[in-house]
Amino acid sequence: MEFGWWQKDDEGKKHQVFVEVFGKNITWHKKYGHNSSWEPFAQPPTDADWDKLIGEAQRRVPRRLFSQKQFEFILSQRPK
Repeated sequence: MEFGWWQKDDEGKKHQVFVEVFGKNITWHKKYGHNSSWEPFAQPPTDADWDKLIGEAQRRVPRRLFSQKQFEFILSQRPK
C-alpha cells in the first residue's frame, strides 16, 4: 500500500512524502517539486510524519482498502 502527501520542511520548503508499506517493510521517501527524483529520508520520520501515516492508514481500514492486521503492523513499527 502506498501513501503520499505534501508538507513543508523546517526551512519552509514544500516537498512530497511517499511511504510504501510492503510486507514487513516501511520505506519513506521525499522529493522537492515534480522534476526531482525520490530520495530516502535522511533522518528518521518525525512524530508528525508517523501521525500523518497512521491517520491515512486508519481512514482506509473501514473502507477495506487496508486490513486491520496491516494497520496494527504500522502501529507496532512506530518508535516509542
